Amino acid sequence: MKPVIGIVPLVDETKDSLWMLPGYMNGVSEAGGIPIMLPLTKDKDEIAQLLDSVQGILLTGGHDVDPALYGEEAIPECGTPCRERDAMESELLRQALEKDIPVLGICRGIQFLNAYLGGTLFQDLPTQHPSDIEHHQTPPYDVPVHKVKIEKDSGLFHLLNTETLDVNSYHHQAINVKADCLKTMAISEDGLVEAVEMPGKKFVWALQWHPEFSFLKDADSRRIFGEFVGKCE
Repeated sequence: MKPVIGIVPLVDETKDSLWMLPGYMNGVSEAGGIPIMLPLTKDKDEIAQLLDSVQGILLTGGHDVDPALYGEEAIPECGTPCRERDAMESELLRQALEKDIPVLGICRGIQFLNAYLGGTLFQDLPTQHPSDIEHHQTPPYDVPVHKVKIEKDSGLFHLLNTETLDVNSYHHQAINVKADCLKTMAISEDGLVEAVEMPGKKFVWALQWHPEFSFLKDADSRRIFGEFVGKCE
């Protein structure tokens, strides 16, 4: 039996629609899982039923996280949050972590995971963490634009067996203060936390870069999807 992976939907308020990038679905499929897009719900009972039906959760990219989640007022450069999605992911993570269901976060996924667990974010990197490193690349999105240093005692190092990794990058928010319960796996050349894991759990990883854009060309991106899906039972 292939594991079923529930993927958090992307939200487009201007079109009153929920949607999905194929890379999330295809990355999971190529790794041996069955991807399904979840509904947008914060109902505790519905989420509990959904988590009884899946073996893993993928937190996707998308809207800026509401700064209220980590106790800050929004600066002008912060994007408009999707509070329905923030509420859904809060309940989804609460139950998934309690049940020890594997979680993979990508882009917004690492940001939301960190904020939910007590960390804070840079609301806008150009304003609050200016750098010459490219963090908001233009297409094509499968091309690496900067390097990250991988911590030797991390799950990512044990998987990829390398101290540096070339990654793509498309974000304007990032971890500022890391949640205490998270462990750093990778750091960018300008000092941003780019990957984390949660010790003591079956699998909770989150990345700032985008393997869903690069997995067709990049073996390391495929290995990350494979490690995630392989931990889902």
